[in-house]
Amino acid sequence: MEMKEYLLEGFGFNDRANRKMIKKLAGLPQPGEGIRYMSHLINSQYRWMARVTQSPDAQQMSWWDPLYAYDRLEAEWLASLQPWLDLIGKKSESQLAEEISFVGFDGARWSALFLDIAIQLIYHSVHHRAQIQVIFRSQGLEPDFIDYIGTKYRRTEP
Repeated sequence: MEMKEYLLEGFGFNDRANRKMIKKLAGLPQPGEGIRYMSHLINSQYRWMARVTQSPDAQQMSWWDPLYAYDRLEAEWLASLQPWLDLIGKKSESQLAEEISFVGFDGARWSALFLDIAIQLIYHSVHHRAQIQVIFRSQGLEPDFIDYIGTKYRRTEP
């Protein structure tokens, strides 16, 4: 599997899993913390995209704000995802391995490979989905099975 395919598959998996999580948040008695984590994932995609595209607004963007209303989460998730899918789709394998320079948390210049930034966003979603799964359990909801392997394995015997 080439890196482009790997990244697109990872973002696709995150998309399906995160939208499933968003829908399940509606059943929580107190969805605030789950909404906060989903908003953070959205804002992280927006901010990293601003860094990758060298937007002058990137440094002022927050990882945690805005906090989106529940009824806006899915639309914002999709809006933050599409630029990543478009950009990854346009890049060649060698362009995926190019260094991206950005201003970091401390105001200094930093750099990372584009593919490492994209992978970070995939893994970051997995991390926060796990936290949301704990929230579901703590509020009496059984979490959905959203493991990656569940999208890959298949029964070979009855």
